[in-house]
Amino acid sequence: MRYLSLILLAAALVMTTGCTSQNETEKKEILLSAAASLSDVLAKLTDEFEKEHPNVVLSLNYGASGKLAQQISQGAPVDVFLSADQMWMDRLAEQNLLAADTRIDFAKNSLTLASSKQKSFAIKSLQQLPELDVKQIALGNPESVPAGKYAEQALKASGVWEDVENKLVHTTDARQTLTYIESENTEIGFVYSSDLKRSDLTKEVLSIDENLHDPITYPAAVMASSEAKQTAKAFLSFLQTDKAQSILEDYGFGN
Repeated sequence: MRYLSLILLAAALVMTTGCTSQNETEKKEILLSAAASLSDVLAKLTDEFEKEHPNVVLSLNYGASGKLAQQISQGAPVDVFLSADQMWMDRLAEQNLLAADTRIDFAKNSLTLASSKQKSFAIKSLQQLPELDVKQIALGNPESVPAGKYAEQALKASGVWEDVENKLVHTTDARQTLTYIESENTEIGFVYSSDLKRSDLTKEVLSIDENLHDPITYPAAVMASSEAKQTAKAFLSFLQTDKAQSILEDYGFGN
């Protein structure tokens, strides 16, 4: 009987030790949905955050801000949303999908007209764009891609939208626009300044006057449905640190 008791005690200790070990090594997953223009810098930021929080794993989903917001509205399991404009975050706020007092602005950007390095274009303003000898101009679909919306605003403010509308090629997100320009599928296109920072194949044709479009600021917020709000809030706090802001600056973003 005593021998049986010792066996049961040993088994219990093994089970307890196994559970403790599993709990100690189990990592908390945080799901981030982020604008495609953040893909390179966010990879670096998440790496730094995970070094400081070894029990956390950040899973990333990139896309056009509008499409990501629609996914969240339809119930996609997201902990943190990082948008390339305020409008889509506003829409989620109107639906009460943001956790209270978590919304922040963490980065800025600017818009530029770019070409591949193999091309040679020169204009001094968007008013000259219709005179440029190009067949296609890439920009994100203004309905869902903030970079495309900003480009549309700038073209309309410059009075040339109707003159170039038949040349516009809509892309699914900012990254695809950059790819079109790099591969020369289109001669020129509208991208963020940060995109030029991460591409060795493109160059600036024209820096777009920021007065021609809405301010390009990136908001982030924890979702009301998140089951890991404290950890998600910790990531947003990290985005505002000097370290994170320095990384953003290295990748071409403003703070």
